[in-house]
Amino acid sequence: MRLLVPLDLSSATDRVLATTRTVARNRNAEVWLLHVAEPDPAFVGYEAGSEAVRDVIAHEYRGEHRTLQGYAQALRDDGIETTALTIRGPTAATILSEATRLGVELIVMATHGRGAVFDLLVGSVSHAVLRETRVPVLLVPARD
Repeated sequence: MRLLVPLDLSSATDRVLATTRTVARNRNAEVWLLHVAEPDPAFVGYEAGSEAVRDVIAHEYRGEHRTLQGYAQALRDDGIETTALTIRGPTAATILSEATRLGVELIVMATHGRGAVFDLLVGSVSHAVLRETRVPVLLVPARD
């Protein structure tokens, strides 16, 4: 079995990883951890800004990548075959395209449960993935 595990590196990450460990062990699954970083402003129609701003963004991106690699190594240390991917792009669309590209059979992701008004105004990544995916999604609540 192949699992795609999108991580936003929030406080929900530990809960999602605990669920991923359980599913992966029970199904002898391969795991792809995916962190979707925000697109470079130059790619979405905004002026890129000064070199200092670009350096800060690059530093943050490298830090997120290192964090994701640490999570992947922890899963590998538990005997779970794991690959970490950090990709820039629109979050839901990137999750969906990677799920297709990798041929995953299950997506394990957090749902933050912020409420209907927030979802209406801002949108929900988990709802967007649920609407468009062709594979099952296991939603892990971010809160107890």
